[in-house]
Amino acid sequence: HPQALDRPDLVESAIISGLQLDLTRYRQTVGHFAKTFQPGEVGGETDAYQIVAPVELEFDIHKDKDKFRLVGRVRAALELPCSRCLERFTAPIDAAFDLRYQPHTANTGDGEREVEEDDLTTAFYENEAIHLGQLIREQIYLALPMKPLCGEGCRGLCPVCGINVNRSTCTCKRDWEDPRLAILKELKAES
Repeated sequence: HPQALDRPDLVESAIISGLQLDLTRYRQTVGHFAKTFQPGEVGGETDAYQIVAPVELEFDIHKDKDKFRLVGRVRAALELPCSRCLERFTAPIDAAFDLRYQPHTANTGDGEREVEEDDLTTAFYENEAIHLGQLIREQIYLALPMKPLCGEGCRGLCPVCGINVNRSTCTCKRDWEDPRLAILKELKAES
């Protein structure tokens, strides 16, 4: 249909259905796709984060017979708990990816061998489709900070009373000494 080729949004809607990239309808060697998903479409109930804004997925797709390469980005805004004060905060995510996909039948399990760099960026697809929701969630998890902080200067919680020290102060004595080390302190005092 010649008119569909002039309108990339029509081509995209035919190939991307829901969260599936239908590979049977993709015949070009190179293409570009961009789509915005609502948080409920890609978020899960058991995730360590909550998606609080639409998720933007954009990628170039390169086809080589039954192998595909997707190069692009995932942009989202997440609500996370701070690892010091436990308050929830919003963090932007902008994750670049370069992934290779091949049919699941190509995963023959060659026995033991050394893991190569390409193995870390190669995934497998089934039923002639790539699940974009899974791709998005993987990239978000890879972009999450190991120790999410609401701010660089977060002071966390008081270890004695548990109050958020960023919001108020307390008069707790924080100079705790481990009683198991008392004997060492005595030895030091004697010398």
